[in-house]
Amino acid sequence: MKAILALEDGRCFEGISFGATGTTTGEICFNTSMSGYQEVITDPSYRGQIVAMTYPQIGNYGINPEDAESNGPHIRAFVIGELCEVPSNWRSNQTLSAYLAEHGILGIEDIDTRALTKHLRTLGALRACVTTELDAEAAVAAAQAAPPMAGSDFVKEVSTPTSYRWEAESREWVLPNASTGATGPYAELPPVRHRIVAYDFGLKHNILRRLRQTGFDVEVVSSSTTAEEVMAMNPDGIFLSNGPGDPAALDYIYLELRKLIGQKPIFGICLGNQLLAHAFGGSTFKLKFGHRGGNQPVKDLRSGKISITSQNHGFAVDAATLPDDVEVTHINLNDGTVEGMRHKIHPVFSVQYHPEAAPGPNDASYFFEEFAALIDQSKQ
Repeated sequence: MKAILALEDGRCFEGISFGATGTTTGEICFNTSMSGYQEVITDPSYRGQIVAMTYPQIGNYGINPEDAESNGPHIRAFVIGELCEVPSNWRSNQTLSAYLAEHGILGIEDIDTRALTKHLRTLGALRACVTTELDAEAAVAAAQAAPPMAGSDFVKEVSTPTSYRWEAESREWVLPNASTGATGPYAELPPVRHRIVAYDFGLKHNILRRLRQTGFDVEVVSSSTTAEEVMAMNPDGIFLSNGPGDPAALDYIYLELRKLIGQKPIFGICLGNQLLAHAFGGSTFKLKFGHRGGNQPVKDLRSGKISITSQNHGFAVDAATLPDDVEVTHINLNDGTVEGMRHKIHPVFSVQYHPEAAPGPNDASYFFEEFAALIDQSKQ
């Protein structure tokens, strides 16, 4: 079936539909990852967005439940160059098209994703419509009528309604290796070292897995949980997750976080980094087209070390608005934007990217150990 991708500026792309049929709108963005499309589709940080993958063929290893980053897909639609209809992987139990159809998500293939990406890099993020029902003119009008991402609060849609303790499978999958003593297929989990509370603003499962692999016992709480409720749990530390939407619209969250600074060690990732900036008294701004993919270079200003990182965000911290007692620790080498910061007095730090990857490189996985070390130091 023919499908149309229409942008708010009037540009249209014709393609072929897969997955579900119908009409949907949202901000369109592009992801440069070469693999990990299932993790992208199920990442709650993409709530309200249409995602285009720059890698040419998608779907070649199918879908399996173990690689999902949440309980289902969060994207509005999926835009690709070529769909592989016959996946080849022993872990696959479903095709990408069948998975999207099951969850009512529209897909469109046979799109010139290179042209689309260059267009978005030139003009910036745009609202878009994917449809199998409307003509081009009506699709453009639908895109223009879609609400903007700035000012949006999608955290309310993705956060857990009730708190829970993370007890799902968290062992790391490893290959047997005689030289290291690994017997496979899983590495045993370490004993629990610290009890923490994790705010769920759109929490990815692999973050929870990595926290448990580092020795954390994790109690996950809703985004609306107050500082008083968190302190009543008396955790060893507090974790702030990734999530979707505009951080400036989340004053009901960052005003509570402000009360927690100096009370317990805090570690934030992605949206958690941006919310900390607001809690410190700083501000954020919308990037032209965002950072999304597994190849973002980041420099640690303290050591000079460069890491290749996995990222997914459309907003960034304005360094000029941060108070004097907050230090920028990491920057993006492509555009110089803030990628990490720490408080000079209190045990609080954060990064804008994803140290848990999924998908992406593992250069930054050491931050989970840094969080554990910060808690140890704080206890002493």
